[in-house]
Parts: sequence; structure tokens; C-alpha cells
Amino acid sequence: MARLAGKIALVTGAGSMKGGMGNGKATAIRLAQEGAAIAALDLDQTAAEETCDLIRQEGGRAFALTADVTQEDQVKTAVDRCMSEFGQIDILQNNVGILKTGGAMDSTVEDWDALVHVNMKAVFLPTKHVLPHFVERGVGVVTNISSIAGLRYLGTPYIGYNATKGSIISFTRNLAAEMAPHGVRANAILPGFIDTPMARNITEQNTDDPDTIDWDALDKQRAARIPLGRVGTPWDVANAAVFLASDDASYITGTEITVDGGVSCRV
Repeated sequence: MARLAGKIALVTGAGSMKGGMGNGKATAIRLAQEGAAIAALDLDQTAAEETCDLIRQEGGRAFALTADVTQEDQVKTAVDRCMSEFGQIDILQNNVGILKTGGAMDSTVEDWDALVHVNMKAVFLPTKHVLPHFVERGVGVVTNISSIAGLRYLGTPYIGYNATKGSIISFTRNLAAEMAPHGVRANAILPGFIDTPMARNITEQNTDDPDTIDWDALDKQRAARIPLGRVGTPWDVANAAVFLASDDASYITGTEITVDGGVSCRV
């Protein structure tokens, strides 16, 4: 039997750039494959619809929502629409985040403010507006996407991004402790080097001539830093999300699953 049969999942960041496969999109698809009906929320309506089409092609249930998850009125409207469509929410999967380069001296105030605004509000606002429905029923799962960059410096100056991803870990632990008496679990997933459209986009932005990038060579270079010998895929993240959303993880809350091929094991 599917592990999430009869469950309803609200997945933020469920679309993906340039029609590719990002963590949110893959997670929405995998949750659906395990039986959950999906409310696929994204800033880009076309991207959300594409994810829903892929889910429906496999016989799943899904509908698209458009919202900016940093705007409280839009988030509230999206949650209300999900409740109207499905009658309940069992799983909240928070995937939205942005990445900007910059160290302690050269990060701009504008970039810092954007990272704090998006990366922190993207977990806070959906959680705030879904929680009353969880509390009312005495059950619910929140899974937040952080990063191993929230734990330690990885050799590239992303101080604003790393700081906000670290804050998500703290947010998740506090949320888990506060909401445990209400039957609500909260955990974080910490991806490592994952091949996503966003990761490729930031590489292109930091390259003088993106057309000259040898992606195969770059993947081999990154894989050499990873104990398991390969760059991760969005499906690796999605599989962790399915586990945390399922009853297999019913005694797991306030912690993190690291999905990095062993990178964070090394000094």
C-alpha cells in the first residue's frame, strides 16, 4: 500500500526553472507517487501546472496554486484554497529558497535583505497559516529544506545564504518542540551538492561566458569532493521527504536528515 494514501500535501516551490527538475518538483511528484494528493504552489503558475500535469499523467491528483510565499495575504489565500479543494492538509513541504553569492565584506545589503526576506519567510508564513489546521486535527507534518551550508562553510563565500539556511534548522527545532503536544512533527532536510536548475543558474551567473561551461567536467570535479562519488539528484531529496512525511517517521521530530553523499562527514 502507498505510504501516503489519503494524505494531502501542500508543496511550496513545486515548480522548477526552465522546465527542469528541482527539489520541490521532484518532491511533489514522489509524494504523489506514494498516494498523496498535491497542492503544488509556486510563484510561476506555468511551472506549477507543469508539475501537476506530470502527476496527473501517472494517475495522481494535483492542482496548481500561485503565490509569493513572502506575502502573508497570498499565503493565507493559498492555504484557504487548498482547504477548499481537499478539505484538509496533512503535509506541508517548504522548498522555496534563493541563493546569492557573497562573503562578509562584499555581500551587498540588498542581497542580504533579499536572502533574509525570502529564505526565512518562505518557511515561516506557510507554516504559520497551515498550523491551525494541524492543531485542530491533532496531526500534521512540516518538512523544511535547509542545506548543509547551514552547518558549515563549504569553501565558497555564501555567508547570507548559509546564515539563512542555518536559521531554518533552528526554526525547525523550535517548531518541533512547540508543536509536539499538538501531534505535529517538524524536521529539516539538509541537501549537499544537488544538480538542480537553480544550482546551474548560479554557476552560469558566476561565469563570464556560460556557453563555455563543461557541465560533465564540472560534475566530475564536484563528485570528487563527495565520498559516495556522485552529485546528488532532486530525487534523493524527494525520497527523504517521503520518508519524513510517512508514518515510518512517526517518532522523528526536531531533527535533520542530511542528504549529501557524505560530504559533511569530512573535515
